[in-house]
Amino acid sequence: MPSISAKRKCADLIFVKPRFDAYRAVSLQIRDIFAQYTPLVEPLSLDEAYLDVTENLKGIASATEIAKEIRAKIRAETSLTASAGVSYNKFLAKLASDHNKPDGLFVITANLGPAFVEALPVGKFHGVGPATTAKMNRLGIETGLDLRAQTKSFLHQHFGKSGLYFYWIARGIDDRLVRPDRIRKSIGAENTFSVDLFTFGAAQDALLPIVDKVWRHCEGTGARGRTVTLKVKYTDFQQVTRSRSLASVIERRVALERISLDLLRGQFPVKKGIRLLGISLSTFAADRSDAEQLPLDI
Repeated sequence: MPSISAKRKCADLIFVKPRFDAYRAVSLQIRDIFAQYTPLVEPLSLDEAYLDVTENLKGIASATEIAKEIRAKIRAETSLTASAGVSYNKFLAKLASDHNKPDGLFVITANLGPAFVEALPVGKFHGVGPATTAKMNRLGIETGLDLRAQTKSFLHQHFGKSGLYFYWIARGIDDRLVRPDRIRKSIGAENTFSVDLFTFGAAQDALLPIVDKVWRHCEGTGARGRTVTLKVKYTDFQQVTRSRSLASVIERRVALERISLDLLRGQFPVKKGIRLLGISLSTFAADRSDAEQLPLDI
């Protein structure tokens, strides 16, 4: 729930200031534990990462045993619980990591993979958000088995370039490698609304929690960018983006909010309802290119 909505529902709500310095320090502790087992670690956020342990530094044959050891080390050194998913590709490992939260371990073997996927509601698939789930459901696609029954041409027709990804993951196939050298080029957040937005006031209220989320990422990672991009998707799924680049990086949340609202204001009045809003920040301080980049996803 966005904080602004929570405050409206509970006027006496107390917000506790986050301690990102502490979070970063513990995150580094945990990454040091990962590094004891493999150099192939692809961080996703402060508290998530992919590890390729096919050939690991300890010579342990079982990925499940490695996951158990890592969870035990995290508990011993940080007093934190950790959930782990073990499988033969990224897509299934992510599904497995979400399956037994909190403090869980779940394994999807090669024999189990296809059956596990076919029984899963499509809304549980990573990369299938609420709007895509609703569109799939309207097309009669409720489960992984339904998705697997669709042809490549059908999925491309309805979902564009994402259709091919959906085609393969419905079969439990994901050939993406763990990329330890992958550099995050942007930070972004978005939200799909259950009720379409038609007024600037309603859109502004919906956009501010998204700005908050992006800035929390900035605070947590120390990233500072100078290009703000607004994403607007309408009720008919038409999508537009609007960007503004500054001469120097944005150092304060209030500046990110001001630019985001300026970009949003330029889209009004609207002739059709807004289904989704998103904000991303890119062209980080170390970048030399103004090219827009995609956010790093799990």
